[in-house]
Amino acid sequence: MKFRTAQFNLILAGAWVLCQAGCANLGPDVKRVKHPTLLRFHLEVNPDGTDRNEPVRVNRATPFAVNVVREPFVTENHIMEAAVVDDSYGGFFIRVQLNKQGTWLLEQYSTANKGKRVALFCQFGNTTRWLAAPLMESRVANGQFAFTPDASREEADRIVLGLNELGKQVKKDEI
Repeated sequence: MKFRTAQFNLILAGAWVLCQAGCANLGPDVKRVKHPTLLRFHLEVNPDGTDRNEPVRVNRATPFAVNVVREPFVTENHIMEAAVVDDSYGGFFIRVQLNKQGTWLLEQYSTANKGKRVALFCQFGNTTRWLAAPLMESRVANGQFAFTPDASREEADRIVLGLNELGKQVKKDEI
């Protein structure tokens, strides 16, 4: 049996091209976004002694620990739109609207895990922080998720700007 290196290299190159084309649809190209913001939803779990979960500290003013799954179940790739909304008490919160897949995931996790927290990890600019850990008290079927972030108003505006830029890129990539 003769093995031809040139044929093998051609097959390998073809596989690489196909992988690159397929992998491009996994999410937006963060490099094409001016102010990328990462927002990841992590489920609260009981510690089990494995490396699949870890305790995190949420809230800088009055910190508390939440043990979470390391892998997020919703990411910024599922966010179509975000907004900073003023509440009637003089504060604000962030509301995100998820795409179809994100809506489905949030509905599944909120139904199966009532009474548990969702810890929200965020990276914006040079800042990384656990923004909030609200309780999931009921099923969330409409794909809207709102939370009060551990952030200033300026930081919240910056987070939302980055999420909306990524959301636009996600919409372009889906078309």
